[in-house]
Formats: sequence, C-alpha cells, structure tokens
Amino acid sequence: MIRTATPDDVPVIHEMVRELAQYEKALHEANATEGQLREALFGERPAAFAHIAQTDAGEVAGFALWFLNFSTWRGVHGIYLEDLYVRPQLRGGGHGKALLTELARICVARGYERLEWSVLNWNEPSIRFYESLGAKPQDEWTVYRLTDGALATLGS
Repeated sequence: MIRTATPDDVPVIHEMVRELAQYEKALHEANATEGQLREALFGERPAAFAHIAQTDAGEVAGFALWFLNFSTWRGVHGIYLEDLYVRPQLRGGGHGKALLTELARICVARGYERLEWSVLNWNEPSIRFYESLGAKPQDEWTVYRLTDGALATLGS
C-alpha cells in the first residue's frame, strides 16, 4: 500500500533517510533533523512531498521524497525524486515499484512530463531495477554541486 506521508511519519522518514545515507556510505553527510524534515514537508510552504510504502501488516517498508522541478524546454513541471528507499529486509516485495508507479501516476494526472532522479554509479541493484522499469540513464549530463565553503564563498 502506498499513501501520502503525514506529520506523524516524520520520525520514521528521518530514520530511513539515515539508513539510506549509511547504505550510500555517506552517513556523516546526513545532518537533516526531524524538525527540518517536518518544516520542508508540512510547514506553511512545503518544499517537498513524501509517500510511504506499507506492508499488508501496516509496517513501514519504505518512502519516496520528492519535489517539483521545471523544464524550460517542455514548459511544464516534473518530479525530481530525491530519495527512494525500501528497507533491506522488505526489498523484492514490490514496494519500490509501487512508490515509483505512484509518482508516475501523479505526473500523468497533473500533466508533468518528467520523473527524474540520480543514482550512484556503483549501485548496480538499483540501476538494474530502474532500467527494468524503462528508465534511461542520462549519460551526457554531469551533476555539479556547490556546498559548504564553496557555496558560502560564491554566495558572498
């Protein structure tokens, strides 16, 4: 079952964000607090959205956290999937596919023309999973990021 996240889900979303960061070998970079997630998802002006995957018994299996992007070439919004995570012991049960299916359904219903995300180059199980759904890698693009000191220097 896939459902829209509620404020009561913030602690488990935070927990899974940290689990994902550990899996991606970057737990030291996962500094977001529950308060920050609550504000981003449920504050006065939400900047992100989340869906929860549950087992038939009601156990939280995973989540998808996403936000809107915009294509100047297509002239419409799309969804950028920031995090897709299914707990290891519950993988293979269709939860990841169900979360992506829900996001694709939202895109179609709202007229969004893209559903995009990034995956680490070494994460072969995820790459195989995404490609099995028809997703195509965007090999011609390289992601750039400014953070910490470089961002502060440029921004001042």
